[in-house]
Amino acid sequence: MSVLAGLAGALGSGAVEVVDLTHTLDPDFPVIVLPPEFGQCARFRMEEVSAYDHRGPAWKWHTITMSEHTGTHFDAPVHWISGRDVPRGAVDEIDPAAFVGPVCVIDCSEGAAADDDFELTPEIIAAWEAVHGRIPAGAWVLMRTDWSKRTGAAYLNLREDGAHSPGPTPEAVRLLVEERDIRGFGTETVGTDAGQGMHYTPPFPAHYILHGAGRLGLQCLSGLDRLPPTGALLIAAPLKIKGGTGSPLRVLALVEKETA
Repeated sequence: MSVLAGLAGALGSGAVEVVDLTHTLDPDFPVIVLPPEFGQCARFRMEEVSAYDHRGPAWKWHTITMSEHTGTHFDAPVHWISGRDVPRGAVDEIDPAAFVGPVCVIDCSEGAAADDDFELTPEIIAAWEAVHGRIPAGAWVLMRTDWSKRTGAAYLNLREDGAHSPGPTPEAVRLLVEERDIRGFGTETVGTDAGQGMHYTPPFPAHYILHGAGRLGLQCLSGLDRLPPTGALLIAAPLKIKGGTGSPLRVLALVEKETA
């Protein structure tokens, strides 16, 4: 039996489960809010074109508008100034093999529940690796915080000094990129950086370091508590937008079910 036939059989039998890590796109889903002097991210909008009526008697469809970075979305290297000159750095240019890879999930949910500004540090990564083994080259690394269980204003968690949400330190991102050679980093929050990420050096280190090195980002993931720490396969393919800096997408994980 070929590898793909074996996978198809495992999917058909339920031995491998497909886990959806994507929020539903709707007009109420929060988007990142920038200082007013900057351009803003557009929320999702959907307008009915026809609905089995005089506008189209046998079909229903909609016109949708949104930012490339609305909802559960993908960041390409060209999204950030550090990645603007990365070869093949736009979403339509990236090798599609980069969208599929093994995934490591670092559980920071307990820390994030106690501290909105919880940080993923090299020490936390080292402790995780002591239990689960070294993060392999080419892996997606996801920071689980259970932030996706929040809704409305609590999701952005805006205060007078900006957003407060967990994220990685510059040292953690450098370790993952330079020493573990990851393919990309993902979070359950509205960005790959902490809400107060502008205060790090460099500012917004996940964006700056990841994309400067040609690595990928995933934001607004949902349900990372359904994934094991290791062993799952992540599929995260953005829309093929010419020159695109990012894209909403459907993020799926293939997870082997435990056998008794």
